[in-house]
Amino acid sequence: MSITITVLSQKGGTGKTTMVRSLADVFGRVGLQTLSVDADPQGNLSDYFDTDPAVQPTLGEVLVGQAKAVDAIHGEVIPANLGLAEAELMLSGKMGRELTLRNALREAKRRYDVILIDCPPTLGLLTVNALCAADRALLSTEAEYFSLQGVEQALEVISLARDNLNPELEVLGIVLNIANMRTKHARQTLETLHEHFDGYVFETVIRRSIAYAESAERAVPILDYRPDRGLDYLRLCSEVFERLEMPERRLEAEGLAERLAPAPQAQGGGS
Repeated sequence: MSITITVLSQKGGTGKTTMVRSLADVFGRVGLQTLSVDADPQGNLSDYFDTDPAVQPTLGEVLVGQAKAVDAIHGEVIPANLGLAEAELMLSGKMGRELTLRNALREAKRRYDVILIDCPPTLGLLTVNALCAADRALLSTEAEYFSLQGVEQALEVISLARDNLNPELEVLGIVLNIANMRTKHARQTLETLHEHFDGYVFETVIRRSIAYAESAERAVPILDYRPDRGLDYLRLCSEVFERLEMPERRLEAEGLAERLAPAPQAQGGGS
């Protein structure tokens, strides 16, 4: 059974793209055929996959009907560039525009176990398309004052998409990302998220580290670049697999984590 997960955030700078790349890497390591879709005109996920900036076709061509999604797969990703912003404008006047991506990915869903969609840091038409194409929505938020408001807004958009366009859409969970848990503010943010969104928040926190930016610059997954930092994503994936009722994959992720960290490591910030 194929599953599509949309990763979104109400604002930029929450580690959302790194999350998509890292999840895709872990999913592949446990044997899942995984496709990533860059639905952000900035194309950061495409860069993280080391995709040629001039490659064609991209998601923009797919959304305007100039190419099939399966023909826009380059390696492990359907890339995007600034042309996607133009495609979004063209979509705005199209009948059934919210379902364009969902319809485009039908053939790809038959070929892959998991499709991950990286949304732009806005709650506009591209994000709505991603939610309509998804089975689950995963929210990334950071440890700052306005994070609670951002999560509430994202959940409202998810609810609207479910009620009006995609009744099978469910919230997979909320991840506190790029957090320095040595600070009181980060710990209070996590506590507040648990208080307001009980049952949604993952126990695993993705700790702040410059290693993520460095791995993105080198187009190398974090588990290859800094395995000690990749441990957070192995632990997160273990929780994800538990929520998706995939016990065998959960055990594989836990096994990878145990091999990398035979002794427990303390939460906290780091370099």
